[in-house]
Amino acid sequence: MLKAAGVSPEQEAVYRLLVTAGGATAEDIARRTGVSGADSTSVLESLVLQGLASHTDGTPRVFRAVPPDVALLPRIKHTADALDVARAQADRLLEAYRETMRRHDAGQLLEVITGAEALRQRLRQIQADAREEMLWFCRAQYVAMPSGTNTEEYEALARGVRYRVLYEKAFFDDEGAVDNVVAGVRAGEIARAVPWLPLRLAIADRSVGIFPLVPGGPHGSPDQPTTALVRDGNLLSALVALFEGYWENAVPLHLSETGDLATDDTEMHPSLSQADSKLLSLLVAGVADKAIASQMGLSRRTVQRRIQNLMERAGAGTRMQLAWQAARRGWL
Repeated sequence: MLKAAGVSPEQEAVYRLLVTAGGATAEDIARRTGVSGADSTSVLESLVLQGLASHTDGTPRVFRAVPPDVALLPRIKHTADALDVARAQADRLLEAYRETMRRHDAGQLLEVITGAEALRQRLRQIQADAREEMLWFCRAQYVAMPSGTNTEEYEALARGVRYRVLYEKAFFDDEGAVDNVVAGVRAGEIARAVPWLPLRLAIADRSVGIFPLVPGGPHGSPDQPTTALVRDGNLLSALVALFEGYWENAVPLHLSETGDLATDDTEMHPSLSQADSKLLSLLVAGVADKAIASQMGLSRRTVQRRIQNLMERAGAGTRMQLAWQAARRGWL
């Protein structure tokens, strides 16, 4: 049991006898273990050399165990620290190996998946393995997972994985889609909507993604979908950037007081005042805050406060989002 601390089975047996006996001579050890006196003496002296035992100066020598917290715990800690260092080195070597393989073998970067069932299994697997975040593009007309069948999402949300999901407008026309989005948002999903999405996409922890290579398989049609699983690399980085670009300009979805799915568009917003309309037009035209303040006879701080109020009313997190929302709402 103490082999990890550098103690052999014979040494451990003798050390345990010393711990329980309080002290013993080589003859005592030989008698209790059945080994020869010379062998027991050799083991006892090796324990002394390793700092596990001490002995008296008289004859016969009496050997005593060094307390385990002094003799063993520092050795175990040193071994654990050495294992941590070795593990870190092994991880770096593994990453270097994978990087080398990715450079020389495209199969390490991209894997082709054929068929709806194989796609379902991979989607379930990457969600089960996710530890931090899932990114999704959800388009209309399912290919592999009909609305309501992705139970892995709820399990991942329960263990703390963040889900950011983008839905295109046509997605909500699918049967049961709205109810399933409501359930997801209620479970912790962060959802937004856009008019249209360019492709289906799922990315786990920014380290692995799945997307279609060719169209196929909506609503379980005979056409089998052909998709790709891509790992760390420039292609995956581009897909993450694509997601973030659409996310930035999407409309947040939330639950209303009645528990229904809603966007800021479903709430009543008073029309813009003439001053806010002018401010917004100047902002969208690219006029700087200082120049807007000068033209409108306002302080720069007042201009910034009004812009922040418009962003809150539009549900926009950035000025770029505000411009997009203003165009959608007919404010310009």
